[in-house]
Amino acid sequence: MDITNFVFSHRDTALAVGDYSSYRVQLTRKLSSLRKKLGKSTPKNIKFDSKATITSEDVGTNYEFVHLLLLISERAWAHAMHLRSSHVEDQASGRVTGSARSHILSRLDKASKQSEKLVALLRPRDTTHSTETDLLEAEAYHSVLRGAEKFERDYVSEDGQSNSWKACLSESSKARVIYQSLLHQTKRELFKEVLAGTVDPTVRYAAYKLQIPRSLALAAISKQYFPKDQPDLAIAITKLDPNALSENTAAKGDSTEAENVPNSITWRSRTANIADASIGQALAAVNTAARHLQAFLDSPENQRKSRQERAAAYDDVLISSQDTVDVTRRAIEELEREGVVEGDVRMQDLRVTDLTVNYALIGWRVGRNRILIGTHDGLSFSSEESKDQGSIGKDGKPPSERLESNGKISARLRDRIALFDAILQSIDSVKELRGAARDNDFMNELEAKKSYFRALRCANIAYSHDLDGAYAESLALTARAHSLLASSASALISYSPATHSWPPTLEIADDSLEAAQGTVAALLHRRTALTNLQQRSSEAAQNYSKSQLFTLPNAQRLMDYPPLGAKVDLGHLVAYPPKLRPVPVKPIFLDVAWNYVDYPGHSTKVAANGTATASATTESPVTEQKPAKKGWFGFGR
Repeated sequence: MDITNFVFSHRDTALAVGDYSSYRVQLTRKLSSLRKKLGKSTPKNIKFDSKATITSEDVGTNYEFVHLLLLISERAWAHAMHLRSSHVEDQASGRVTGSARSHILSRLDKASKQSEKLVALLRPRDTTHSTETDLLEAEAYHSVLRGAEKFERDYVSEDGQSNSWKACLSESSKARVIYQSLLHQTKRELFKEVLAGTVDPTVRYAAYKLQIPRSLALAAISKQYFPKDQPDLAIAITKLDPNALSENTAAKGDSTEAENVPNSITWRSRTANIADASIGQALAAVNTAARHLQAFLDSPENQRKSRQERAAAYDDVLISSQDTVDVTRRAIEELEREGVVEGDVRMQDLRVTDLTVNYALIGWRVGRNRILIGTHDGLSFSSEESKDQGSIGKDGKPPSERLESNGKISARLRDRIALFDAILQSIDSVKELRGAARDNDFMNELEAKKSYFRALRCANIAYSHDLDGAYAESLALTARAHSLLASSASALISYSPATHSWPPTLEIADDSLEAAQGTVAALLHRRTALTNLQQRSSEAAQNYSKSQLFTLPNAQRLMDYPPLGAKVDLGHLVAYPPKLRPVPVKPIFLDVAWNYVDYPGHSTKVAANGTATASATTESPVTEQKPAKKGWFGFGR
């Protein structure tokens, strides 16, 4: 049936874009369409006839009858909240009196009666086919509405016997215990949101009206004021969470023991008392989650896991830290509503607590990002070898390994830069916390830590320039990182711990700082050498290019090798158009003795003019001349 999700999802969605009046109109439309669908509406032009009441058999055949009762109850609640908000604005005292107050109480009473009817319908589970969780959710919803009605009554009799605040605290405590047990069983964030946004503020204010000490935790108050006249409900809750109603709740895994709840908190040189028990329990939960995180990261098996899996282990401590921040903020808002001035000791302690827990939350966020960046905060960067996905080839060889492409390397570097940007943004958010700017030493420490992470960011950007061969830009970024680390080291001498803190947070150890300085200094020397080589190569190439303006074509200079970095002029391979010019050839040797030497087969004859001619001794055979062909192309006619 999912009663809680149906009610609070509709409520949150409607109130996010409108007010209680628009929520009521929306519920009216849904209620009308659902009644027509279920046959519970009266057609037009027909006298109203009350339909038969909803029975458990109806719920067993169609769960939408449950939604019908929920919509009726929610519409009455929305009407009451609309009347209350509109009349509170008109009243200078902030209290609703007269007929308006009676109207509000009547709407809340109708809402609680409809939810009570739903609980009665769901009790015969064999008929309705409902689960134990459905019945508990209906009970919790009825207790929330009943507590809201008692909250609005605000009535205490003269003899003190009739007190609406006791009834309000009892109903709200029942709702809190049920939702807490459902949260323990299902781990759904929905129940946590309902507790933090609706139930817990009501319990705390009712306890304040009954003058219950603030040092008493909400869980203890809820167990103390849980109604004792409902043993069946207590048994059902105990099935989900055996420790839900136990006075001495001991933690098996992640809940805190009473002796582990701190009663004070220290911020640098100042110690503040924790007056609110809920803050102490939240801090104890953070300490427990931190111990679990450290045990997870120290495990040899987990150290071989990926960075993403190890960073996911920070989720529990981050959630606990955020809960601590929310609890502290609510405690401050309660004191502000009571009119407590800033000079009060309670307010001062809460301000110190708020600064401490917010700084701790930001530190855990930075630590998770440092895990995602990699070892040594991303000082070194190497390409990862990737294997071809697939089975063994036909030759029986395993898949070949190849180096990572430049595109993937650039993508990983962009992810690193985004993580460094998130860390720098987190450090800037610390400066905006109330009370942080007044501590000059603390601000100097933050600036030094920011310089450290800025230096690492510059070093990683320099790696991306190395891929493109832009060594001058890489050298400039490395020099900037070296100067930032130098300024950071001078400021972090008195603030940093000697060894690396584990799990990683915003703290920077001396060994991490020294490793960063050594690595960046080595990179600076290397990139200086590469830049000099690149500059010398470019100068030689330029000189070579200038010398090619009035030189022979490349075809005539095949034995000349161009210097490093020079570009061969492909447009000057040969001289075109060619020009008449002397070409060196092989020397001519004249055989002057040819005319005076008799060779076999040749005879010398003296011509009439006195010149000697050579003729063959044997007469050449006379060839018969063929008649020439007539016609074009040798074809005869």
